[in-house]
Amino acid sequence: MSAPLAVFFAQVTNAAASTVASSPDANAAQQPFWVPFVLPLLFVGLIYFAFLRPQMQASKQKEETVKTAKTGDKIVTSSGIHGVITNVKETTVIVRVADNVKLEIEKSHIEKITRADSDADKPVAAKA
Repeated sequence: MSAPLAVFFAQVTNAAASTVASSPDANAAQQPFWVPFVLPLLFVGLIYFAFLRPQMQASKQKEETVKTAKTGDKIVTSSGIHGVITNVKETTVIVRVADNVKLEIEKSHIEKITRADSDADKPVAAKA
């Protein structure tokens, strides 16, 4: 009984091999070598322009803003401390957080700066 089964499988594999050899794809020209690389390159480009580039630009802008910190600016640190810059040093700033309370904080930990000369900080006059 195993002999007819072996003959059957031999016929099936021969038929499959002859079908593959006579298929129109076998005679068609192959794709250029660069075609398989297009999709991965598109994904890498998408990841770069969607995620990495905006993050790098935001960090560069934050770094430039922190470099321009000056006395009188209101800041918020990455740990949530609010205060006013009283002195700027090379890598640190002295921040007044309350009356007679000053902290020395690294510039890299400044999260947000509100300029002293901006219109948002000026008090609004009460209407009569």
